[in-house]
Amino acid sequence: MSSHRLVVQSLFSRNVVRQVIQRENAILPLAKSRVMDYSSLVAATTTTTPSSSIATTQSWNVVRFFSDKTASTSESAQEGEAKEQEPTTKEEEAQVEQQEQSNDDKIADLEKQVKDMKDQLLRSLAEQENTRRIAKRDVDSARNFAVTSFAKSLLDTSDNLSRALEAVPEEYRSDKENHAVLATLYEGIQMTDDGLTKAFAKNGLVKFGDVGEVFDPNQHEALFEYPDPNGKPGTIGQVMKKGFSLNDRVIRPAEVGVVKKE
Repeated sequence: MSSHRLVVQSLFSRNVVRQVIQRENAILPLAKSRVMDYSSLVAATTTTTPSSSIATTQSWNVVRFFSDKTASTSESAQEGEAKEQEPTTKEEEAQVEQQEQSNDDKIADLEKQVKDMKDQLLRSLAEQENTRRIAKRDVDSARNFAVTSFAKSLLDTSDNLSRALEAVPEEYRSDKENHAVLATLYEGIQMTDDGLTKAFAKNGLVKFGDVGEVFDPNQHEALFEYPDPNGKPGTIGQVMKKGFSLNDRVIRPAEVGVVKKE
């Protein structure tokens, strides 16, 4: 703001000086002609008047009169020009202030637009990152649990093999002399169950739910509770059906009996 006012004041001063010089240039020829007229008059007077000092005094008074008149005219012109230029200067200052206010408003508007665009950009980037993360999670989930239905269909086969193994009495399982056929059948069923269990583990399907494990409601389903002096309360005492988890996700809880306090 101060720089604009200095420029306006400089322009005003130059205009005033220029106009004063023009008025003086216009007035000086007229003053010179009148001085010459009075000088000739004084000269004529001195030729006819015995006292030359009186004529000389009159001529100097005439010159002083026109000089004072010219000076007063210049001062009046300067004052008039100043009065005429004063409203113009105020109008120019008002225009400069209005222009600066307009520029400030434009800058504020542009800054607001930049802020809004930056906010939109950050939101778009965050949304893209969320979409990318969700897509990756869905892909990983589809890859890890694509065999869920197939694995569930094989769980009954594993249960049947476990039941067949449990159906053979323990004393006959290794008696190949007296019960060779039963012992061999048990060995074959056990090898089949072990091979199926290894195939499950290779694809992320793990069997769990053994006697003595601590009961976990996220993995076990308690069918009943019973007192057992040989068991620790809160642990699994009996297993009705094994549980399975696929890539750390339980696809079937183990059905168990839980030991309780007497």
